[in-house]
Amino acid sequence: MKVGILGGGQLGRMLLQAAVNYDVETFVLENDADCPAAHLCKNFVKGDIKNFETVYQFGKNLDVLTIEIESVNVDALEKLESEGIKIIPTSATIRTIKNKITQKNFFKQHQIPTADFIITKNIHELQTQTKFLPAVHKVAEGGYDGKGVVVMKDESQFFIGFDAPAVLEKLVEIKKEIAVIIAVAQNKQIAIYPLTEMVFDEKLNLLDYQISPATVTYEIQKQANEIALKLVKAFNSAGIFAVEMFVTKNNEILINEVAPRVHNSGHHTIEANFCSQFDMLWRVLLNYPLGNNSSILPSALVNLIGEENNFGLAKFDGLNEVMKMQNAFVHLYGKKQTKPGRKMGHVTLLNENVEELISLAHEVKSKIKVVS
Repeated sequence: MKVGILGGGQLGRMLLQAAVNYDVETFVLENDADCPAAHLCKNFVKGDIKNFETVYQFGKNLDVLTIEIESVNVDALEKLESEGIKIIPTSATIRTIKNKITQKNFFKQHQIPTADFIITKNIHELQTQTKFLPAVHKVAEGGYDGKGVVVMKDESQFFIGFDAPAVLEKLVEIKKEIAVIIAVAQNKQIAIYPLTEMVFDEKLNLLDYQISPATVTYEIQKQANEIALKLVKAFNSAGIFAVEMFVTKNNEILINEVAPRVHNSGHHTIEANFCSQFDMLWRVLLNYPLGNNSSILPSALVNLIGEENNFGLAKFDGLNEVMKMQNAFVHLYGKKQTKPGRKMGHVTLLNENVEELISLAHEVKSKIKVVS
């Protein structure tokens, strides 16, 4: 079977690493010939995933097409879909999710709990919403890894908002941030991974480390899974979905965002679960039964990101020290150049004791630095 991936970053790289277990011919479309996934696929095509004709020509002779990033040309995917090419997730799902305005409206339409929000078309509309503050301004399209999101506590911070269509989301008091990966097979079979708890670097607005399974009550776990499952079912699409949620101070669960693809919050599954999110996606794409999503051991994951004031050829100081640690699994993404805040890899840790995992996560953060 011929399967194409739009995008060649680290997600595409890890997806291709899982593909070796299957009888599949892989194709990747990406603008950068030195991207992390380029050398791992059988057929690499250099091109713009946002260009209609490029995406259409890339996909028209494939059996299945998937994404590793939402910022793709959906019009081309719709045409391919109409011509019998299987798109996973569906083009309609990608179109809804890639724009934060349509995504939030989808939540509202399907009665999915989420923070109160207002749509702003430009900076002038934003400046009329003084009474809605404090709030978070999220640009509708183009944001990623914390970019395109700003927190505004009062009107003096309006100047950092976006002069473009955006969502102004009411700031809520958050007790925990959690996420769940849900797999939906082509025959509608569903697998829900154990909840993951995420701790963020407030300065960079990037994931600092995460713990799985999340340290939440059974009731929170049950409610979160029910809400996430209701959302995913509403898309009526096969695929892998990462649903990010807030647990508020009052134990209310609100959907933050959803991604229709493999996701950072599921990277630990490579070692920590019997069937990783990447292997699970191949099962979905190739129309095989879903795998065993159960945890093998509790895990922690630490992102390796570029240090401040470091631009240029990447070096991993302290890498050897981390690789000496027991049950530490290092993943480097093959990106040659580093810059502040850029995701360059991750480390997964396994341990039966959650408190020990948190301690090990901080130890990894202290030992390894991505510098130039």
